Amino acid sequence: MQTDTSRTGPAVTDQIGAASALLTILRAHADLPTPLPALHQFLKLSTGIPWGAWGVQLSLHCGLDAFEQWREALDLDPATTDSGENGITRWLTVYGTHQGVPVEVAGFYTLPDTGE
Repeated sequence: MQTDTSRTGPAVTDQIGAASALLTILRAHADLPTPLPALHQFLKLSTGIPWGAWGVQLSLHCGLDAFEQWREALDLDPATTDSGENGITRWLTVYGTHQGVPVEVAGFYTLPDTGE
């Protein structure tokens, strides 16, 4: 059985581009709060990023100040910020591009449990 490799070339190239961008971003902003970085394939159409594009995802679990510092550093439009919640956990997510590479920054925070 032969493996079809005709579809793997561009995806690998896109992943390498995203990985390079991730390293560049982390090196340029080493003074910011430490994110949980990942390569990410964007599969959500509402972000304005082409479906299936490879890019960078930065998750921050250290408060909204860290989220805002990263959003500003990457010059991501605050108008594209989305929010969500699950129980007492809340998050903000902003999408955009940085130096031509799709980027998602997510900031997680927890509301105090009031017992309600």
